[in-house]
Order: sequence, then structure tokens, then C-alpha cells
Amino acid sequence: MKKAYTDEQAQAGIDAPLPEIETWPNQFPGYEIEIQIPEFTSVCPKTGLPDFGKLTLIYTPNQKCLELKSLKMYVQAYRNLGIFYENVVNRFLRDVVAAADPVCARIIGEFTPRGGLQSKVTASWSKEHGFGNRR
Repeated sequence: MKKAYTDEQAQAGIDAPLPEIETWPNQFPGYEIEIQIPEFTSVCPKTGLPDFGKLTLIYTPNQKCLELKSLKMYVQAYRNLGIFYENVVNRFLRDVVAAADPVCARIIGEFTPRGGLQSKVTASWSKEHGFGNRR
């Protein structure tokens, strides 16, 4: 039986070049930041059709905070990027951690229903547990 998806499609977008997420020095310890991206768009690497969803980033800054204009440019770069939902959320988290080195971070992707199915993908990271921790 032929696979519906190729390995190339499964890996699409994971290492594509995207704009840098800039940071600025954090001034206060021990607080949480929540950023909602209600109009997220990317492209299905199999069909080429647009995917829509809402991303929510929740992080506790360490020494750096994310600069929002650069984050906006980073998010907009996904508009033409072929990448699966699961890879969007995990790639986004990986890039946030690389840019800001937060105390902890979590990204929740809630994607628009298709064919009667709605996907919600959550990825987490913390200094204590690394990627995949549960809060």
C-alpha cells in the first residue's frame, strides 16, 4: 500500500530559513508573558492549501524578552511555508527557546477544523526538563 505522505512532506519547513526573533533585556524576574496569534497561516506541504489557526505562546522570561515586531515578522514568514501543524508548533517553540532562553515556554496551536476534525497541538520546554515537559 502506498503511503499518503512522503518523508519530505513530513519534514517540510522544519529547517527552512525564517526571520530572526530579536530580544531585549528583561528587567524583572518571575512573571509570565502570554502572546496570542489569532490569525496564524501556513501551507499544507501535501496539498498546497492554506492552513489557519490560533497560536498561543506562554513563557516565563529569564534574561531576555521577545521583541514583538520581530516576532510578528517571524510569524508572517509561515504564510508561504509548507509545514504540518505539529511541526509548526514544535519549530516555533524551538526557535523561541533558541532566541530567548526562557525559564519555560509552551506553545498551543489550535487549528481550524477540516473534514470534521480539529487539531490542537501543545509543545513545552523548561530549563529543568528540556523539550516535552508537562506543566
